Amino acid sequence: MSSRKRSLLAASGAHAVHDGLTDLIYVLLPIWQAQFAISYAMIGLLRASYSGVMASFQLLASRLAKRWGRERMLIGGTALAGVAYLIAGQAGGLATLLVALMLGGLGASTQHPLASSLVTDAYEPGGGVKEALSQYNFAGDIGKTLIPGAVGLLLVVVSWQTSVTLIGLLGLAAALLLWWLIPSSQPAHAGGAVKAAKAHAGRAGSVGGLRALLATGTLDSTVRMGFLTFLPFLLKSKGAGTAGIGVAMSLLFVGGAFGKLLCGYLGARIGMMKTVWATESATSLCIVAAVFLPLAGVMVMLPLLGLALNGTSSVLYGAVPELAAPGKREQAFALFYTGTIGAGALSPVLFGRVGDVMGVPVALLSLAALLLLTLPLSWRVQKSL
Repeated sequence: MSSRKRSLLAASGAHAVHDGLTDLIYVLLPIWQAQFAISYAMIGLLRASYSGVMASFQLLASRLAKRWGRERMLIGGTALAGVAYLIAGQAGGLATLLVALMLGGLGASTQHPLASSLVTDAYEPGGGVKEALSQYNFAGDIGKTLIPGAVGLLLVVVSWQTSVTLIGLLGLAAALLLWWLIPSSQPAHAGGAVKAAKAHAGRAGSVGGLRALLATGTLDSTVRMGFLTFLPFLLKSKGAGTAGIGVAMSLLFVGGAFGKLLCGYLGARIGMMKTVWATESATSLCIVAAVFLPLAGVMVMLPLLGLALNGTSSVLYGAVPELAAPGKREQAFALFYTGTIGAGALSPVLFGRVGDVMGVPVALLSLAALLLLTLPLSWRVQKSL
């Protein structure tokens, strides 16, 4: 296997495991709410404790990788995420659970900036960076589909503590696999920056375009994370059980996985703006429909909703290298991921409060309306491209 393929496989594997561990929380939230008797706002805080720490430390992770090495940081972060789930599986109270989720977010902070730059550095010399990033993003949603779905089924026969402990062991096994898989001859971190500078020679990047892209990604992530937080409770109110919620999340993430793969290629054909307008408009309409449809209708619609909900991100990721200034591509990736994941961390807290005061349906309709702000922002990004 070539070094390029090993790099893509390692990055994709890391993305699948980390995204699966991150989104498993959505399946566990209703269980934790029942066990610890907590409000929607506290549910949002639990979700934010993981994603907030993950967002906050991504820029630091990219800097530490220059000193300690990208391989060590990525492997260590994956192992730490696994340990965090082992701790969560033994949690007897809310405080221990909160600490475990924060540790998990710290480990997850290494994945997005380092794995993205690993793929970009590996494929830039021979071309095909956008296609490789689409495959990398696709792998993340495969993890979102398999891990929450598997735990949803496990919860039928074993306790949530046992299920979470097994997932922690999966994280440790993934770290060992990365240690074996990442090629030792991968391009040096500094070498990737030099290649990026050469590839971007003659252009200064677009600060305004990058800001508009960050704003677009921030709103997209705000709505996506808010919707995912409330979806299990919406399904529960319509009569779904624990296993049904796990299956529903898997259906959503199956659609999301193909959405990321499809929209990455679609964006290369018809342009970023047209793709974003199509996916974001469809997402807004589907969220509104999910509020009013019965359970069976929502379940049927979830793959389509997942395709639109997650597909936008592939188009936005692919635009980051084009808008980054010479030699600052990895910093641009880290900044983009920090903004989008940070917004996703705050969204459950803010809209959780809306859910407490006005109800889950109102919170979801508010998210659907907020998403429409991405349409003029994507037009601004397209002008810079």
